[in-house]
Amino acid sequence: MPKLKSRKGAAKRFKATGSGKIARRKTHRNHLLEHKGASRIRRLKRMGLVHERDEANVRAMLPYL
Repeated sequence: MPKLKSRKGAAKRFKATGSGKIARRKTHRNHLLEHKGASRIRRLKRMGLVHERDEANVRAMLPYL
């Protein structure tokens, strides 16, 4: 059976955690950070998890995740 290709855009955005869940970056952290509070920016630094309803779509894009 041939190897499966992964969607490269998705491969750059998602990674698997130790327990097998899929981690993602949080939004609102790219620009216009001046008016956002320090605690909000610290909170946005942390990784978020992909919602369970979206996990199947991400796993389809990343067959070896």
